[in-house]
Amino acid sequence: MYPHRIVCLTEETTETLYLLGEGERVVGVSGYTVRPPEAREKPKVSAFINARFEKIDALKPDLILAFSDLQADISRELIRRGYPVFTFNQRSVAEILQMIRMLGGLVGCQLDAEGLAERLERGLDEIRASASALPQRPRVFFEEWDDPLISGIHWVEELIGIAGGAPIFPELTDARLAKDRVVDVAEVARRDPQVIFASWCGKKVNKDRIRKRPGWERVSAVRDDRIYEIKSTYILQPGPASLTEGVQQVYAILRELNFDGPR
Repeated sequence: MYPHRIVCLTEETTETLYLLGEGERVVGVSGYTVRPPEAREKPKVSAFINARFEKIDALKPDLILAFSDLQADISRELIRRGYPVFTFNQRSVAEILQMIRMLGGLVGCQLDAEGLAERLERGLDEIRASASALPQRPRVFFEEWDDPLISGIHWVEELIGIAGGAPIFPELTDARLAKDRVVDVAEVARRDPQVIFASWCGKKVNKDRIRKRPGWERVSAVRDDRIYEIKSTYILQPGPASLTEGVQQVYAILRELNFDGPR
């Protein structure tokens, strides 16, 4: 028998299960869950780095899905309590697609998961093909956090490339941990991004703070007013949202800038 009472500690597994038509199996979700909207009606049992264990106990789950080293302590406690816990750790586009396929296998929906992953891949291929025809590939800085200043995680940098941008810190693409992607404010200015995307992991982006960083008045993106916020639920969620709405938002902005020309 496959699991039928599933607790999802992050949004991407919740969204994937709903896309597979298995939303009724989800009995508990993260408080940060936004997609799909109907999932917010489920009991909220966790934030990102903490959980309400008694509430999880009351739901009697037969599978708990977690994400990354940041939920290692939560996972450890849940295992101590006797629950089966599967912790994903996807950090690239390929790993996101693998997560979808693996999750399908865990719940007995392998063929549906294969179909979902293939549709997502086709969507990315369509954006990649469209972006390849754009006249320019603007230099892009994606900031995942403001203090310390952290550049984009692997899948985000990949999606920027797919959408027609050129990340200014390509050497950090494979850095899996946030501490390894901390960048110097002066170095960002030196590399002179033409576009800045900011998504401060659930915190509202303050564009004035970005503009007032030392030396950034000469940065092309600041001078030309090309600073854009993308909500973290669309781009920092390593699941279907980032491969659809997240990359689509990035592409729409880069496409518009290509045809608008310099300001």
